[in-house]
Amino acid sequence: MSDPVERIAAALERMSPAPMAAPDFDAADAFVWHVEPDRLEPVAEVNRVDMSLLVGIDRSRDTLLANTAQFARGLPANNALLWGARGMGKSSLVKAVHAAVLADGHPLKIVELQREDLPSVGRLLNVLRGSDARFLLFCDDLSFSHDDQHYKSLKAVLDGGIEGRPENVVFYATSNRRHLMPRDMIENERSSAINPSEAVEEKVSLSDRFGLWLGFHPCSQDEYLTMIDGYCTAHGVKVDAETLRTEAIEWQATRGARSGRVAWQFFVDLAGRHGVRV
Repeated sequence: MSDPVERIAAALERMSPAPMAAPDFDAADAFVWHVEPDRLEPVAEVNRVDMSLLVGIDRSRDTLLANTAQFARGLPANNALLWGARGMGKSSLVKAVHAAVLADGHPLKIVELQREDLPSVGRLLNVLRGSDARFLLFCDDLSFSHDDQHYKSLKAVLDGGIEGRPENVVFYATSNRRHLMPRDMIENERSSAINPSEAVEEKVSLSDRFGLWLGFHPCSQDEYLTMIDGYCTAHGVKVDAETLRTEAIEWQATRGARSGRVAWQFFVDLAGRHGVRV
């Protein structure tokens, strides 16, 4: 009789695993949340760029830095949605701001949450709620499709339900979409709904729950070239100014786009050709 009982017990444990042990938050300043099983894995070295190399986003930079510094000091702060053009430094800014706050001597942990793991966010918040540390919960490239129910889990972070959002957690997300879902999908649901005003209100209003909206727009050619100059200076790559300008403009023309990401990709190619490690 013991074998069937043990098998049933094992199956129940797999369906409802025991709560994870409290992690050692002193192990690192950055963590990645994983599920199955639930765990927070420390990140020894965060992949980020210095804030001085982020060009053309001064207002967003200053606003997000001030909000994050307030939070790190135990003062009120807003959840933030960084939305807009691809490759313009949204996720880079979040990581750079975290580094700047740490450099100022304010202890702050950053925890990265993948969009597909949003249904587990309640369990994550319970883990973070029990710590004395302060956490910046970060979700990159956040968006939702027509039949995606993950947005309901996000409300646990933004509204907090009956318990409220943990006082020691603030949530930052990046997205290419201001309302976190495609505009054509919004219009389609409105046109086919019996009550158009209510058809997509629940999803569209999700972005309204962020206290800060920071918009990122395509950069100008001068800003694009300034980014590349900054990378060259920071990494010691010496190139004739006119040659650099000509090659950089040709690179962005072949890509059909101009952004911080394209500037970095050009610089990586340039550094490689000049034998410089980055």
